[in-house]
Amino acid sequence: MNLDLHKPHISYPCQWEYRIIGESEERLKHLIFELMPREYELHFGKTSAQGRFVSLYVKLEVQSEEERNSIFMSLKKSKEVKMIL
Repeated sequence: MNLDLHKPHISYPCQWEYRIIGESEERLKHLIFELMPREYELHFGKTSAQGRFVSLYVKLEVQSEEERNSIFMSLKKSKEVKMIL
């Protein structure tokens, strides 16, 4: 089965948004500041019902699929990040 048939076509450069979920808003903000390769927009998402988790939305222009995936993997490797959407 060829999975490329189900892969969406994305034209680069393009605006891309990452939804990052973690336990500390401040530590997530610091991580984002350290990892983003260029200017970005940052918006607070939500706090979980029990107040344990927060989500932040980061939007920036990515230059290629490789860069988009590299940013995703860098975020995913961090112990501060519980989930990325």
